[in-house]
Formats: sequence, C-alpha cells, structure tokens
Amino acid sequence: MDRLDAMKVFVTALDEGSLAGASRKTGRSAAAVSRAIAFLEAHVGVPLLHRTTRSIKLSEAGERYAMACRKVLADLDEADRHAAGERSVPRGTLTITATVFAGVELLRPIVDAFMQEHPTVNVRLHLLERPVNLIDEGMDLALRITHLADSTLVAQPIGEVRRVVVASPRYLATHPRIAEPADLSKHPIIAMQHMGQESWTFPPLPGSSVPRAVPITPRLVVNNVRAAIASAVEGHGVTRLLSYHVAPEIKQDLLRIVLADAEPTPFPVSLLSPYGRLAVPKVRAFVDFALPRLRTRFASLAKDAQTQPKTAIAPRRGRVFAE
Repeated sequence: MDRLDAMKVFVTALDEGSLAGASRKTGRSAAAVSRAIAFLEAHVGVPLLHRTTRSIKLSEAGERYAMACRKVLADLDEADRHAAGERSVPRGTLTITATVFAGVELLRPIVDAFMQEHPTVNVRLHLLERPVNLIDEGMDLALRITHLADSTLVAQPIGEVRRVVVASPRYLATHPRIAEPADLSKHPIIAMQHMGQESWTFPPLPGSSVPRAVPITPRLVVNNVRAAIASAVEGHGVTRLLSYHVAPEIKQDLLRIVLADAEPTPFPVSLLSPYGRLAVPKVRAFVDFALPRLRTRFASLAKDAQTQPKTAIAPRRGRVFAE
C-alpha cells in the first residue's frame, strides 16, 4: 500500500471524526479505510487511534504522527502547485494558530472575511493554550503576544499589550485600597491557571534590579479569560489579565485598572511565520490582508484600555479616592 495515500486516508478520518466519515469522504469502503490506517500503524509500530463504534481518538503517538502527516501532505501539495506553475494564485489550506481568546475574539472575524475574498483558500485555525512549534507542527502562521526569542521565525509587528490588575468599581469602593503590589495580600484573587497561581511578578523598586514577586492565595483559579472577567465584573475579587482582554470592560467602567505605575513592560504582538513561508501565495495573501486589520484592532483596544482617572464610590472607611 502507498504510504502517502494511507496518510491522506488517516488525515481525512481525523477531519471527519470517524472511519465511516472517511469512507464517505474518500469514496472507499470502510474496510479499505481500516486497512489504510492499520498499514500506517504497522509501519510505525504503535497504535495511532483509539477506536469506538462511533468515533476515533488519537493516541499520544498518533497526535505527533498526525501533525507530521499534515506537514508532509501540505508540502507535497505546495510542490505540486509549484510544478504546475500556480504559485502566483493563493490556494490550498492555510494553518494558523493563536490562543483561544485572541483567536475567537480577534483573529476569527478576519479569517472569515479573508475566506470570502479568497474562495480557493481554506483555513485551519488551531486555538491552543500551549506553545506551538510552527515548523514541527506544520503551521503557516501564529498570532503571538509575548517577547520573542531569536529564532528562524519571521515576525510582523502588530502592536503591544499590557499586563494589568483590575477589579470592579463596586469592589474597589468596599475593600481596602490597592496602592502597591503588597496590598494584594488583603484581597481575594481571581487567578488564571497559566498566569501565576502562587505569585505575581512586578518590576523592581527604584534602585533595585530584582523584580518583586508578590505572593498570592487565589480564591478562584480559572483556565478561561471570559470566566475571570465575569467574576471580576461581578465584584468577586481582583484579577490580572492582558489589557486587550479587558479593554471593553474598562471602556464601559465595568472594571478599573489598579497598580498602573507597577505594570511590567508591555508585550509585543506579532504575526509569526517560518522563514520562507511568506513566499507562498496563500500565506502572503493572508498576511497582507490581516496585518492592517490586526494593527487597527489592537490600536483601538489599547486606547480603550487606557487608565482614566475616575472618582469611585466611597469605600467603607468613608473616603473618596481616584484610580
């Protein structure tokens, strides 16, 4: 059996969610689909799928092998189009990764608009809360909000975001004032699972080079930005997020920034691609389409998240204060 052909069947089964779906999609019998996957499993020497009567699930080895298969098939498809003289036309499948919040709130609308303008390009949008190796996992592009290490990736700058500490106006009016990072020990904390559950780090004090690590004891730990925002808006505590996460709530005065003078250096926002991928028409077309839209969107969010002095409701000590 041809290994590339078996890879195509394997990937189709994953995309369709079942062996029966792959059978319908490829026009092959269920037995032929099963034989193709069994052939690959025999070749690599480990199970790739856990099968049930209605669905399939990748094994740990299958996850790695699936990523490699997608990359091989994408490269082969690109080579075929290049040989056919079609490199000037954006077509094929574009793979993009981002975090869940950025992907849903910011990138997804741009992807939808791009596909309307380019009907010959399909998109796979992988929303993941983990580091992704673009080359190993066969990704064309990544939206990243972080300080970038030196690498073989090409970075297109988009803007920057801040890491901010926020709480609702009502909460701030009825709890001790937060004037410095150490004051957080007096407050219930809503922590993000991947943004620090034991301490929050702040820039060094003047005259010091040692960052301040402020211990926290979260009352609530969540792995979803929307959950943290909702809990903070409802007045259940203080949370720390990126400024673009909470820009709409800040603009509407549902949340207010505290400790603005102790914010770390802003994080750059970039659109990353492996070296050489910008020469591929589908990648170049998306970058040209998405960059101005992303820059405009992040600039608008940065403006909305600016700290505005507002008079809060008097706290229980009877004192009016500004944040």
